[in-house]
Amino acid sequence: MTDLIEISRDGAVQIVRMARPEKKNALTQAMYGGLANALAAGEKDDDLLVHVLAGAGADFTAGNDLNDFLALERLTGTDLERFLLTLAGLEKPVVAAVKGAAIGIGSTMLLHCDLVVAATDSRFQFPFVNLGLVPEAASSLLLPRLSGYQRAAELLLLGEPFDAGKAREIGLANAVVAVGEEEGAALALAHRLAARPRQALRQAKALLKREPEPVTERIAREARLFEAALRSEELREAVAAFREKRPPDFSRCR
Repeated sequence: MTDLIEISRDGAVQIVRMARPEKKNALTQAMYGGLANALAAGEKDDDLLVHVLAGAGADFTAGNDLNDFLALERLTGTDLERFLLTLAGLEKPVVAAVKGAAIGIGSTMLLHCDLVVAATDSRFQFPFVNLGLVPEAASSLLLPRLSGYQRAAELLLLGEPFDAGKAREIGLANAVVAVGEEEGAALALAHRLAARPRQALRQAKALLKREPEPVTERIAREARLFEAALRSEELREAVAAFREKRPPDFSRCR
């Protein structure tokens, strides 16, 4: 673990913070390794239910540290690749709290998050083509799915910055809040997720993240999971809470 990645807990929520504010949280290979390790460890912790990604200081992240990045001879097998694969494969929900710069991977990583809260001062950008590079982190696949081909082409081919309002318009952000309120809003969403039935929550995320398939196959896949859920402790607790007119408590359901 690197001291440029800070990890804290708020109940069942893990906050993973990029902490290099003097460099706008520009990411090094060591930081990518720390992010991957923190997320992987959180997946193995049964008491941890939701991840939150955040940045220290005034920014989320300005992207790759240029000197560190230019020293790479390949991406395969690097901590950058390990971080992206870890993030893309998380079973537990991920909420991002974005402020200031969210450039390059600061934008592409959001495509793998489940909920994103952006402060009004957030500045997003996919600058890859402008730098003589190609899109990364499956953004050439995920961004068109999210916003449609023409909007994705505008953002990826022109590579121009855009604000929080446009991020919400294209579906990259769920909510836009005042500067300084983004982390509190992200934590509130994370705790709302943590209060949901954990098995149903993870299965619903897995269904949302699956590759496209014929409608009839998806109906059958959902039916198999639905039938199993009919016998679950989570359903029994939800029904009991409804009948007893009390909030459900899913913490004892495993």
